[in-house]
Amino acid sequence: MAEFTLRRLEQGHTRIRNVPIAVTPEGFWCCPSPAAIQKTLKNQNLQDRHRATSPLHSKASSLQRPSLPPVDKRSVSTSLRSRLISDEQRCPNSGTATPISSKAPERPQKLNVETQQRKISVGFGQLETSDLKVTLHGKGGTSVRMSVHKNILAEHSSFFADKLSGLSPAPQIEMADCEDVEIYVETMGLMYCKEIKHRLIKQSVSRVLRILKVAEMLGFQACIKSCLDYLEAAPWIGEEEDDVVSSVRRLQDDNYGISPILNRVASDLSNRPNDTLSHIMELVLESTEDRGRREMKSLVLKLLKEINLKTNGTVEICTESLYSSCQRCLESLLNLFRQASEPGFSDRSLESKDPVVRQITLEADNLIWLLEILVDRNAADEFALMWATQNELAELHTKVPTMSRHLVSCITCRLFVGIGNGEMLPSKETRKLLLHVWLQPLINDYSWLQHGSRSFDRKVVEEGIGRTILTLSLEDQQSILLSWLGCFLKASDNCPNLQRAFEVWWRRTFIRPYVEQHGNSLQSGKA
Repeated sequence: MAEFTLRRLEQGHTRIRNVPIAVTPEGFWCCPSPAAIQKTLKNQNLQDRHRATSPLHSKASSLQRPSLPPVDKRSVSTSLRSRLISDEQRCPNSGTATPISSKAPERPQKLNVETQQRKISVGFGQLETSDLKVTLHGKGGTSVRMSVHKNILAEHSSFFADKLSGLSPAPQIEMADCEDVEIYVETMGLMYCKEIKHRLIKQSVSRVLRILKVAEMLGFQACIKSCLDYLEAAPWIGEEEDDVVSSVRRLQDDNYGISPILNRVASDLSNRPNDTLSHIMELVLESTEDRGRREMKSLVLKLLKEINLKTNGTVEICTESLYSSCQRCLESLLNLFRQASEPGFSDRSLESKDPVVRQITLEADNLIWLLEILVDRNAADEFALMWATQNELAELHTKVPTMSRHLVSCITCRLFVGIGNGEMLPSKETRKLLLHVWLQPLINDYSWLQHGSRSFDRKVVEEGIGRTILTLSLEDQQSILLSWLGCFLKASDNCPNLQRAFEVWWRRTFIRPYVEQHGNSLQSGKA
């Protein structure tokens, strides 16, 4: 590690600030970031301020300190110069950072710190053979003067080759409005490297993207190729992924070979995404391992919702494959119910019954998952019709033990909640048939659902059932609610509480006709 020397004029005399600058084995200086220089000056200013606020302590110290012999100013100046020369000679084969000396004006005054801290001089390669001065001016006031070599820049950069083609033997190049001065210096330093890719190892993706952008502006082809090789091999996800893709696609030349990078996020395979999705869903539906199946169902459902959210529903996920899976699950569930309802099934050994009971749970859970996907895709109306027409399944429901069948009632609950919340809009006939076929089986399992299902939300389910009933004609509302009333008066807490729906039906039946009749009479009387 060498040292970069920054001088500033302060109250009539010169002080020296040392800021670290790294020197690479190839022999070029890496420019320090403005933050490093800012920190150095800030620390020194705090020290100066501390000394200024404690004059009494300084005076007392000077009184107690024994007198020292007078010091020759010439010797001090000579020692400072020799120290600077020794710093520059630490790496004789490397480039050196030429310090910027501030010349004292006729009337000493304190210079602006922000201006002082950003005047930097950097050397590359063999400094004594440099034949070109390049000055970079940043937007924030940063000014970097570089001692470089014309043949190196012209060989590696098409930008500098054009600039140097018609210049005098001792040219100077000024580059204004450089957005990233630090990266400009580092990228130009890479022109002195034999293996640029090795210099990029262990760099962050964001920094390599900054180097890539500057290399493209300078026409530094070798650096661009090395940056692309780095990005092709380095891992990047999340926000970095978006930055990499946008930066690579911004390259104007198609000869860089950006396909290997873009292939990480875009596929040229002939199979459609829907085919891949169908295969994934089949794997999940056929799984029998509880934890893996549960976690993957949650993940796939979340990712499908993300597709719908980020694409505003414009990306179509084939519903035919979803309904094909629903139909297979329903057929399997019906066959399992037939087995479980056979005479003598309950008398079988546990080893004989357990596979059937477990498979009923799996198929019911699969249907609930598929229903959630369809609801999110606004395509669950057909599922409501499919479920409403399962008369045989509903009849067999009472013959299967409650512990084994209660998840089937969870499917009914989800449909009522979806209709009540407007997440699906099945026809009046479907809604009526759904209540006629599945409300009583749900009531039969209600006690078990409250105590045996963690995900069961009684208030939400009861609100959904009530709203579904209130979407029917007044006569159908009366028929269903009077049937419910008989069950509620017997079972109470073991029956859905539909009192809110009952109140609405009551007002519609007994109050609204009276109000409308007398309201019309009053209006006609006033007329």
